[in-house]
Amino acid sequence: MLELDIGKMGDHVQKYVNDNDMNLKNSFWKKNIRNLPGRASPKKESKSVSSSASTSFDDFQESVSDAWEIEAEDEILRMSEVKISKRVAHSAAVNVINNHKASIEEIHKSKNYSNSDPQGESSSQTYKESRHTENKVNFPNSEVDTNKLTKFQVLLESNLLNLEDLKKLSWSGVPVEVRPMTWRLLAGYLPTSTERRQEALDRKRIDYANLVKQYYDTDKDEAYKDTYRQIHIDIPRMSTPLFQQTTVQEMFERILFIWAIRHPASGYVQGMNDLVTPFYVIFLQEYLPIGTNIETLDVSSISKKNRDSLEADSFWCLSKFLDGIQDNYIFAQLGIQYKVNQLKELIQRIDGTLHGHLMKHGIDYLQFSFRWMNNLLTRELPLRCSIRLWDTYLAESDCFATFQLYVCAAFLLHWRQELLEKKDFQGLLIMLQNLQTQNWTDTDISLLVAEAYRLKFTFADAPNHLTTKR
Repeated sequence: MLELDIGKMGDHVQKYVNDNDMNLKNSFWKKNIRNLPGRASPKKESKSVSSSASTSFDDFQESVSDAWEIEAEDEILRMSEVKISKRVAHSAAVNVINNHKASIEEIHKSKNYSNSDPQGESSSQTYKESRHTENKVNFPNSEVDTNKLTKFQVLLESNLLNLEDLKKLSWSGVPVEVRPMTWRLLAGYLPTSTERRQEALDRKRIDYANLVKQYYDTDKDEAYKDTYRQIHIDIPRMSTPLFQQTTVQEMFERILFIWAIRHPASGYVQGMNDLVTPFYVIFLQEYLPIGTNIETLDVSSISKKNRDSLEADSFWCLSKFLDGIQDNYIFAQLGIQYKVNQLKELIQRIDGTLHGHLMKHGIDYLQFSFRWMNNLLTRELPLRCSIRLWDTYLAESDCFATFQLYVCAAFLLHWRQELLEKKDFQGLLIMLQNLQTQNWTDTDISLLVAEAYRLKFTFADAPNHLTTKR
């Protein structure tokens, strides 16, 4: 009896071992040939069935039965752990942009604009000329994205504007036709309600006219005479012919003088006149046909009412814009010095080679980046590019002050190779103070802000590079 039981037990054990060995083999081969979800299954031997219609669903179900098994998930997780170089990712992004641009240009070339749109041809020619003129401030309509313009128009005409949607749409650039109204809204100058906009606009323009009467048209207080004198010296230094006109210079004097009086903590700081320029040019275009060359425009030919509106809008938008960065202009401009030190630490962390090269040859970041921070790169870029950059600045809203730090970092890194080739202090400093951007276009600015966003995103959760003590 005992021998019989042992024999039976031996048979069961042997059967279990055989079955288990078969399962292991099946498991081993199954694991190595398993398809990930979405991949075609290997062909199986055809089954002899009486009716293919009745078993087609069963066959399908069997072929995908392992789609969500644990091992398949493990395979996917292992795939997700693959690291992609940031340099490779950035290079791929640039290639995508360039390929897209090339395809768009091919589409435009294939169209006969001379027959369908004579004005488009002259506008395109104007654009080509503007690319090669450093101080050209004409903004043609040849590259307007029709779909994007339509999105802006729909958004701006809505009864209650969604400001966040407007910021997202504006970040990559604003079409010329809607830029004046868009900037007013992004700056917080006008309300989002369509019904209230005209009323608010009229009231603010009247308020500014009263400020001019109160502070500028009367005898100036002795305490403000030095401020007025400095403004009066700075404005004629602006190189563009538009700003050499007496009418324009008087408008700038009023804007800056009244702003200085209303902000006694900072007052007027040399270089602020450059910050009025983008607002002034954009609102000036509102009273001109699109494509007008404002470089040769006689501003006094515009009606007094429109000039007053232009001046008032420029003042209020400048005031709103500077509210977020007023620390830059208080005594000794400590805010800018702090940001220059932040830029130094950021570059040291991002590109130690470039930072070491600058330090080796005695370059102080304050010698070149102070102007970048003080004038928001307006002196480093052609005016047309500054305006495109300010589309993004205004869309950043409260985060603008932080974002501008990363724009300056991306701007410096753009010239990395040329800077590394300079082997002496004089060559480096001359280059940093005279960067060759005269042929830059909107595409260059788009790449610049994209790189700045990448840097900001990369270091957003690693703030150690921004721990400089005041």
